[in-house]
Amino acid sequence: MKKSKANVPTPVHQPALSGWRLRWYTVIFEADTAAGRSFDLMLIALILCSIGVVMADSVTHIHVQYSFAFASAEWLFTVLFTLEYLARLACSPKPWRYATSFFGVVDLVSVLPTYLALFFPELYALIDVRVLRLLRVFRVLKLAAYVSEYQSLANALVASRRKILVFLSAVLMLVVVMGTIMYVVEGPANGFTSIPTSVYWAITTMTTVGFGDITPKTDLGRLISSAMMLLGWGTLAVPTGIVTAEMTSHKLGHRGQPTTRTCHQCLSEGHLVNAQYCFQCGAPLPDYLHEEQD
Repeated sequence: MKKSKANVPTPVHQPALSGWRLRWYTVIFEADTAAGRSFDLMLIALILCSIGVVMADSVTHIHVQYSFAFASAEWLFTVLFTLEYLARLACSPKPWRYATSFFGVVDLVSVLPTYLALFFPELYALIDVRVLRLLRVFRVLKLAAYVSEYQSLANALVASRRKILVFLSAVLMLVVVMGTIMYVVEGPANGFTSIPTSVYWAITTMTTVGFGDITPKTDLGRLISSAMMLLGWGTLAVPTGIVTAEMTSHKLGHRGQPTTRTCHQCLSEGHLVNAQYCFQCGAPLPDYLHEEQD
């Protein structure tokens, strides 16, 4: 006897998070909601205050006068950042994935120095690593253009890595050859005591840095130096042109600005501003813009 299809329950998609975990996740990890922006702005203010305390505490006469206040403030910041880190782990659907991500590692390292300084006082200065957490400002203040340019630059560097590697190989061969020639032309009497030292001179000359600790004394050596200086101007422009060309190519193919909007079904991020459905699972996306206006 065949079973009636009416008795077969229709599968219902349940969100990966629900209840307080979903609410916390929306506030802590997303910057496209009013609550998320407020949370991240408050977090950035605390980070700036914490960095300011560490910098002021490094000044001797200020440290002597306000050492207790600075110590109390630092422990207050550390406790707050620790609670924030634990909250991120608690509401994250994949805590280990967050803990091993870039921001997860930075968040952990930003609180560890205070605890480790109890046993190793010299590690206290590492608290300034919290400045890396200010990278969240790109998400919080909706500086989408800057995020896009950062991604464009990163993609351009990756796409042009082989060309840049070939270019650097050619430059390396050139400075080795020119350094060897200068070693023969100038010799140890004029400061070119070895081929590695001469290569060091060639690099500083090619890059137009010119420390001046080693200088040619002969007319032929000065002629070679002049040629390398002029060559350096053109050489420095080559990698810039390679990366710029890749950035232009990437920008022409760019189609939209991703946001921090998260699908409440599969928790995938990076949806476009006007997206209505998740690109990963097809579930409807929450319309934060209309919710905030209401």
